[in-house]
Amino acid sequence: MDIKFVNRSQIKSSKRRSSKFKPLMEALDKLEPGGDAVEVSYTNEKSVNSMRTAVYQYNQENNVKIKSGKDSANKKIYFYRTE
Repeated sequence: MDIKFVNRSQIKSSKRRSSKFKPLMEALDKLEPGGDAVEVSYTNEKSVNSMRTAVYQYNQENNVKIKSGKDSANKKIYFYRTE
């Protein structure tokens, strides 16, 4: 077994939500500051939390500011980019 210490910045961890949230991530790429919002329907609160977590991780990775707003009556969540 060969053990070696490497700098942490050399390690690229891929925790990207590739399958379930891929369409959402692609839509976030198209958002512009002050422009349209992305509307996503949801079925339960757990999926809302998962989407928000994915979006906040997207914010950190891409150094952008995407916020969300929820319409509980119609079970929709909106994501929009601020400046």
